[in-house]
Amino acid sequence: MALAVLVIVTAALANSSGPNRRQRLISRTAGPAATGTPAQLREDDKQAAVASVLAYTPFIKEGTARKPEVALTFDDGPGPYTPAVLSVLEHYGVHATFFVIGRMLQYFGESAKREVRDGDVIGDHTETHPPMAQLSAHDQYEQLFEQAARAELQGAPRPDLFRPPYGSFNATTMAQLKRLHMLMVLWSVDTDDYEQPGVAAIVHTALAGAHPGAIILMHDAGGTRTETVEALPFIIRGLRARGLRPVTVPQLLADDPPVSGLPLPSSLAGD
Repeated sequence: MALAVLVIVTAALANSSGPNRRQRLISRTAGPAATGTPAQLREDDKQAAVASVLAYTPFIKEGTARKPEVALTFDDGPGPYTPAVLSVLEHYGVHATFFVIGRMLQYFGESAKREVRDGDVIGDHTETHPPMAQLSAHDQYEQLFEQAARAELQGAPRPDLFRPPYGSFNATTMAQLKRLHMLMVLWSVDTDDYEQPGVAAIVHTALAGAHPGAIILMHDAGGTRTETVEALPFIIRGLRARGLRPVTVPQLLADDPPVSGLPLPSSLAGD
């Protein structure tokens, strides 16, 4: 399967050069949005799903494989490449979760508004993207609260999902999240797209790690994201070919919540 993916992606890239390469890639790999998919959760149902999981665990890394669903998540936006990511998601009828940096909303707020209109979910990725474990309790709270306030100004519901920049968190972080009623969302598949390893490598990593309940990490900002944009159609098609439905994190929580009693992992940043 992995070899087949690499061959297909490489062939598509080879035949898609020129100034309109990105749009042609989306068009030729897209196909119609999936039909007959379940309706998206209403906002109160999203909040209820998060609250239900928060009642027994402060974090999620993946679901339990009860449903053939995979959560697509994007960090560090919004940014210059976010509109292209949204165009792919819209083309396929897919909803995703965006962990947004507060300060980026000053410059790319229209993309956040578009995410809200599309039915995507906006999570908290702090105000300025610091390693949280290196901050005081007061500063950690401010990083979370300021981002949430900015998101609300863009018309988004107050975020109740948080992803730690660099995977950095500590006991103080967890205390502040509890104070703000936020669930920490980690991941089970890191595409390493921030390293710009090539479209085929991003697709291969995403699909190789995909399984029911998986949470896939990608980035829509924080650097050049043309490879992520070009990889996304292949990832969506590859997931669907395996019978996996791309969903938001709240949808995954509602349909396939994590088991209780899992120990909190150590800071992924090594703090």
